[in-house]
Amino acid sequence: MVTNKLSANEDYIKMKIDSEKTKNTEISMNKLSINEALTQMSIGSLTSEKMLKQALIRIDQNSDRHAFITVDREGALKQATHCDSLRTKSEYIGPLHGIIIAIKDNIHVAGLPNTAGTPAFSNFIPSEDSPVIGRLKKAGAIIIGKTNMHELAYGITSDNKAFGSVGNAILGNYIAGGSSGGTATAVALGMAVAGLGTDTGGSVRIPASLNGLVGFRPSVGRYPSEGLTSISHTRDTVGPIVSCVRDAQLLDTVLSGEPDKTEEISLRGLRLGVPREYFYDNIEPIIAQKTELLLAQLQDAGVELVYTDLENIGELNAQVGFPIVLCETKKLLSAYLKLNLPTETLDSLLEKIADPNVKGIMQMAINGNITKQVYDDVIERIRPDMQQLYSTYFTTNKVDAIIFPTTLLSARPIKGSEETVELNGIQTPTFPTYIHNTDPASNVGIPGLSIPLSSTAEGLPFGVEINGPINSDRRLLAIGLQIENIIQKAMRRSIETKGE
Repeated sequence: MVTNKLSANEDYIKMKIDSEKTKNTEISMNKLSINEALTQMSIGSLTSEKMLKQALIRIDQNSDRHAFITVDREGALKQATHCDSLRTKSEYIGPLHGIIIAIKDNIHVAGLPNTAGTPAFSNFIPSEDSPVIGRLKKAGAIIIGKTNMHELAYGITSDNKAFGSVGNAILGNYIAGGSSGGTATAVALGMAVAGLGTDTGGSVRIPASLNGLVGFRPSVGRYPSEGLTSISHTRDTVGPIVSCVRDAQLLDTVLSGEPDKTEEISLRGLRLGVPREYFYDNIEPIIAQKTELLLAQLQDAGVELVYTDLENIGELNAQVGFPIVLCETKKLLSAYLKLNLPTETLDSLLEKIADPNVKGIMQMAINGNITKQVYDDVIERIRPDMQQLYSTYFTTNKVDAIIFPTTLLSARPIKGSEETVELNGIQTPTFPTYIHNTDPASNVGIPGLSIPLSSTAEGLPFGVEINGPINSDRRLLAIGLQIENIIQKAMRRSIETKGE
């Protein structure tokens, strides 16, 4: 049966094509990129105040998505007015002048509550910005508010029992992914132009993938980590969620504090590793089909695909992730409470946790279920072995990056997905199923970039991820830009064919 229905990503491309044809001066906030917004403001077609007001309308219209916990209407409007005033005098704060950005509610923003998605922190208002927020503000960004998340970042659905379940941008009764689900839904629905999340095991890349966005996890240590409600100093990092790779490049420049070193990449002769074992196992059929199509398109563009596996990656990964987080959570949250909420203890925090599953995990962390001996063995032996495996893979096979589906499956309904989700006719545990492909890069600390690939018949998006060697962030983003171009060119051809 032939259908002319466009996928969610194709619909976005069609919107861009129609906008180019009509040169419509009424700017849509739907997946408006940073660069598009800056261009429109430079020619007078858009102002920061107008952009902000459109974003606030989107927030009100989509309140059932529970994307935000706190919206700073007054503060954001004041800053937008200031940015517009400066622009009339040809004065600019920085490269993000007047851009609306949403912030996950575990990243400190001075003067705004920082709940980390849990009731115990509801009244905590930081007096200082985290360094990453300081860099955004110095670049001219406007913080519109704090976004909803999985409680304490301990989950991947963003089904928050205290502040509401975050709904997927396409289908509101489906999961948004997590733990940075609120940021992804906000950006996808035009409640902000860009957003920040945090990523422990996939918490930026998974919601980006499930909402048709770009999600970037940098090499650990690339961005400042102070001023976060963190659960793992080994694995946690801030990461941008944006509408396109160029926006990720811009935010990476701002957040890293490094000069813009955008590298030009040619696909011809580029070598990409394709680790079939583990990363391509038991994938939802439409994701497998679209990924294979992309691999063929990349090969046609001159990319050399290297079909080599990361030996025993599943076994190594299983030994690393959970012990690190469980052991580090207790120490980090104890210090965090002492510094920021001295009237709270780990026991009182535990008592107030709204999600039974999160409470169970926290109980394990507090009880010390992972011994120091086990933790030390992971940190000193197993994780270094895993890091060496990746390093050897990149150097021996002379590959620039590896490529695989970001998730094994698309979004599933919120209801019924707390414990298990359906994948290829079988109920599988929700958490390990969604982080299956994103977790290894988190454990070794290398950069990962999720790029929108396509959508299911229901319109639910999914992405493809690339990982690069440690500290290859700028090169990985440049590779991602070329892959994004290949995907979007194919979508344009599909749209033109369907329109004939």
